[in-house]
Amino acid sequence: MQTEGGRMIKIGVLALQGSVIEHINMLKRIEDVEPIEVKRRKELEIIDGLILPGGESTAQGKIISEFGLKEIIIKRAKEGMPIWGTCCGMILLAKHIVNQDYTHLNLMDIYVRRNAYGSQIDSFRTRMFIPKISEDEITLVFIRAPYIERVGEGVEILAELNGKIIAAEQENLLATSFHPELTDDLSFHRYFVSKIKKI
Repeated sequence: MQTEGGRMIKIGVLALQGSVIEHINMLKRIEDVEPIEVKRRKELEIIDGLILPGGESTAQGKIISEFGLKEIIIKRAKEGMPIWGTCCGMILLAKHIVNQDYTHLNLMDIYVRRNAYGSQIDSFRTRMFIPKISEDEITLVFIRAPYIERVGEGVEILAELNGKIIAAEQENLLATSFHPELTDDLSFHRYFVSKIKKI
């Protein structure tokens, strides 16, 4: 099945560092979606939505700037293109990073704490209901995960765990502390596709 007019939905995954192939493989399982690895400006110009994958935020933020991608990502976001940040991607989207005096894309009005759940050995899984995303419980995978301490006006909290915000949405922007691409559950990827289809 293809979108109206026979055009596939092109979803980019920022392919500079981090869990790129895992997101690509999830998107391949969804009908009418064409995943694209994004490394250059020209790829950012043709996509309908962008995923900022997990990885290392300082490294990704630096590469985005050095490769000349920062300005066009911000431009496309402000034009309404849906962007979803997972883990590190949440940090890249944030307008506020706790105990850090600089930000990266500065797009989403959230206050994020980096590595809030500790080091690699403190990684964990849990299951919970996120009503806006799925009628079923979803497995959540946390790896050196951040969380959102608070949100600004216009940000919808989608999920909290032990009093900490782990998923939020602001218009065309979506952020999750966890890694849906490291499970078999397509719920979050399908939800992101649905955001693109509404544009």
